[in-house]
Amino acid sequence: MVDELDRSQWPLIAAAVALLVCAMAEWLHARRIRRVAQLAFGPSGAPAIWARMAPALRSLACAALAWGLTTLLVIEPRRYAQSGSDEAFAADPKHILLVLDVSPSMRLEDAGPEKKQSRMSRARILMESFFERIPLEEYRVSVVAVYNGAKPVVIDTKDFEVIRNILGDLPMNYAFPAGKTKLFDGLEEAARIAKPWDPRSTIVLLLSDGDTVPATGMPRMPESVKSVLVVGVGDPQVGKFIDGRHSRQDISTLKQIAARLGGTFHNGNDKQLASSLIAQATGAEEEPVWERLDRRDYALIAILAGAGLLAVLPLLLHYLGTAWKPGRRQNLAAS
Repeated sequence: MVDELDRSQWPLIAAAVALLVCAMAEWLHARRIRRVAQLAFGPSGAPAIWARMAPALRSLACAALAWGLTTLLVIEPRRYAQSGSDEAFAADPKHILLVLDVSPSMRLEDAGPEKKQSRMSRARILMESFFERIPLEEYRVSVVAVYNGAKPVVIDTKDFEVIRNILGDLPMNYAFPAGKTKLFDGLEEAARIAKPWDPRSTIVLLLSDGDTVPATGMPRMPESVKSVLVVGVGDPQVGKFIDGRHSRQDISTLKQIAARLGGTFHNGNDKQLASSLIAQATGAEEEPVWERLDRRDYALIAILAGAGLLAVLPLLLHYLGTAWKPGRRQNLAAS
């Protein structure tokens, strides 16, 4: 514990030593140039007003450079692991819980901008676009299939190809008895799975073409659920017939589900999920950029600022340090 405490103080000690040494050197330098001040700066013997801060700026730049370099020396290095490896996940992983409607109506071909895709294919395209725009290596993905009941398909997978296969042509509706779609069963199963996870670590996505929603019985999401996103697929206007009934995307029902869950609804039949909507669901916009920086990032900023100032300051002093231009003036009258 003592060693770790002493090690954590190294950057501050290095910065203090660098500041003290540079301040002493600037003081000695100022004493030496005081004798030739009029030769360097003209009859006034003083540089430009801003140039008088150069000693302090140099000292602070050296201190920042020493702190940044020493910080990078003592902190744990950042590791980059391949996607899918165990090292790619933090101790407290984030979760994406996908509640997927697998009823026979999801195979009707009336989705997409041209109304020629099946609803399940449209759901797959939406999810592929969603996964491409998030840091997928930080998440574990779970899928709950819902039709006349709910069944967990995969829990906390790291392999996106598994999710791609589930969203493909996998006929999961045969795993359920024929009947009506019960989205509440899928939401209840999702709440049960997410309950033991860390608070605000889970995003719940519901993909469906709609369902009849009872007035009561809406499952309550646990504290682990940060946001809920309800995505509708299928033509909301025309639709198609299946099993003697007319099936189309029930926007009003899906909006009602999203409102009762405190989430957001998106009609994904024609348009992809907006980047702002994804950022809102994942929480990428909750914290300012500066609050998401860690100690390593601040060390890199200090190194860049200190080294840049030390590199630029001599040029600024040379060209803008004083208005005095030494040399013999031309005698215009004689010429």
